[in-house]
Amino acid sequence: QKKLAHTSKLPGRTRLLNFFKVADDRFIVDLPGYGYAKVPEQMRNAWARELTTYLSSRHQIRGLFAVMDIRHAPTALDEQLVEWFAVTGKPIHVLLTKSDKLKRTQVQNQLRVVSDILLRHYSQVTVQVFSSLNRTGLDEARSRLVSWLT
Repeated sequence: QKKLAHTSKLPGRTRLLNFFKVADDRFIVDLPGYGYAKVPEQMRNAWARELTTYLSSRHQIRGLFAVMDIRHAPTALDEQLVEWFAVTGKPIHVLLTKSDKLKRTQVQNQLRVVSDILLRHYSQVTVQVFSSLNRTGLDEARSRLVSWLT
């Protein structure tokens, strides 16, 4: 479905938890993208507290999709997110977006680097390359999501 949710060209515009119902008892929850948001530190810390509370208290959560820009190394907040979620024992699947902006060798190198960094924090992390522009990785991401929702 197109135009399901408003998107912004600027990162960090999601300020609240947004729930998308996919079945009677299944939801996809969009969390604030605070990593690159240009917001005051106080707001970023509030998001971190809210996110920690939500992720640690919702036993219904099947897994976490984390979206990271392939052109950048994981931030301290990205690594912290993995650590927060690791206590749940549930899987994390990372989408390295904007892969269309890099050469193939750079993509493969970044995939390896990001995987190595995140796996130091939690063994149930999987990382994949993704591009919404040329649809790279769409089938893999969809399969992972469907497996968690069924």
